[in-house]
Amino acid sequence: MANLFKMTLSVAVVVFWSVPALADCAEPPAPGVDWRRCVFQQRDFTSVDLTNARLRDGRFIRGTFTGASLVNADLRGAKFIAANMQKADFTNARLSGADFTKADLRDAVLKNTNLSNTQFPETDLRGADLSGASLRQTAFRDADLSGATWIDGKSKCGENSIGQCRFTRN
Repeated sequence: MANLFKMTLSVAVVVFWSVPALADCAEPPAPGVDWRRCVFQQRDFTSVDLTNARLRDGRFIRGTFTGASLVNADLRGAKFIAANMQKADFTNARLSGADFTKADLRDAVLKNTNLSNTQFPETDLRGADLSGASLRQTAFRDADLSGATWIDGKSKCGENSIGQCRFTRN
């Protein structure tokens, strides 16, 4: 009986220590914040520094991230539905599987980001910088890419680049 108790206790300790800590959704915005699977609606994160933040699978519905720094952030699977993200900096962020439906990403910096399987339906990407971004199976359905810098870092999308980049002629 004592051996069974020790074995049960050992298993419980191993399970407890192997489970990752849960995100603290009440933490204030700061570099490295852990907001995995958190849900925020209509929150204002204007100009906040979320460098190296973990927002994976989070929901940021109608949030404001104007001018925010999301450099090196883990945003995989996050939803930014109708979010205002003008001039936000996503350099080197992991955005695979994210959803930016109807978001405003005008003049956003998406340099060297992983945008694989990311959704941009009806998203405003005018003037955004997509230099070095990975676009495997990225969906731009009805997105406005007018004036965006394309993944080669040199080409610009022309006016009326809706749903795809239509390169301007020099």
